[in-house]
Amino acid sequence: MKRGIGKSHSKIILIGEHSVVYGYPAIAIPLKKIEIECTIEEAKSNFFYDETDTLSVAIFTALKYLKKENVKIKYKITSQIPQKRGMGSSAAVSIAAIRAIFNYFRENLEDELLEKLVNTAEIVAHKTPSGLDAKTCLSDKAIRFVKNKGFSYIGLNLDAYLVIADTGIYGNTGEAIQNVKNLGDKAELSLKKLGRLTDEMTRILTGNSENKEEKIRREKISKIGEIMTAANTELGKLNITIEKTELFVKMAIENGAAGAKISGGGLGGCVIALAENLEIMEKVKDGFTKCGAENIWVEKI
Repeated sequence: MKRGIGKSHSKIILIGEHSVVYGYPAIAIPLKKIEIECTIEEAKSNFFYDETDTLSVAIFTALKYLKKENVKIKYKITSQIPQKRGMGSSAAVSIAAIRAIFNYFRENLEDELLEKLVNTAEIVAHKTPSGLDAKTCLSDKAIRFVKNKGFSYIGLNLDAYLVIADTGIYGNTGEAIQNVKNLGDKAELSLKKLGRLTDEMTRILTGNSENKEEKIRREKISKIGEIMTAANTELGKLNITIEKTELFVKMAIENGAAGAKISGGGLGGCVIALAENLEIMEKVKDGFTKCGAENIWVEKI
C-alpha cells in the first residue's frame, strides 16, 4: 500500500510569552524528543477538507500546492504532544502532515516552502500567528524572536536540565491575552520588565560559551534561574498564572531548582524549571509528581 510519513517535534517558551505580542523579545526551545508523526495512506473516498481544523487545512494546503486536491487519502496521527499546553501542537501537526503529503507523492520539500505552507495552516489555528511556533518546531536550536523584526538562533550550552511539567489544566491563551489587555496601562511596567529580563537572559546565553569552568557554568545557571522566577512574578501581575501553576513553581524551587516559571499562554498549561544537575532534576520531577503533574519531560540544555 502506498504510504507517506512525516514527523515533527514540540517546543516550549523559555521566556517572553505575552510581552512578545507587544514587541519585546521571546526565547523558545525545540523539544526534539517529544514527537508527532503523521501517516498518509490510500483511501476509498476523497479527502474531506474541514477549514476549521488545523490538521485538515495543513493537508489541504499541501495538496493544493501539488495540485492534488481530489486525491483519495486518509491520515493517522500519533502524537506525544499534548494540546493546549503551549507546546506547539498545532504547528507540529501541520509540519508532520505537510511532510507526510510530500513524502506520499515522493515530492521534494525545501525547508523554506515547508515553513510557508505551515504558516498558512497556522493562521487557521491562531488567526495571527507570530511564526515562532512553526520556526521552533522546525529547528534544532533555541530561537530568539522579536515580532516584525525576525529570528536569531541561540546555542544553549549550560549542561543543565529543563524539567517541563504538564499541570493537567488546559491553557487558555485567548483569555490570558484579554486579561493583559484589560489591565490597560497598568500592564506596561510588567511587560517592560519581561522585555528587560529576556534581554538579560539573551546576554547570558550568548556570552562566552568557550569557558567551561564549573564555577562559571553554575553562575550562569543561577542567574538564568533567577530571571525565570522573576519573569513568573511579572506574569502573575499580568493575571497569567493560576494557583496550581504557582504551586508547581514553589515546589520546584523548594526542591533545588535554580528557577521556575509558567510557560506559554497561561491560565494552566506547563511549568518549566531549571535544574543544575541530575540529582536536582530528579528531586524537581518528584516534586512535580506530588503536585499532580499529568506528564513530565526533561530536556538537556
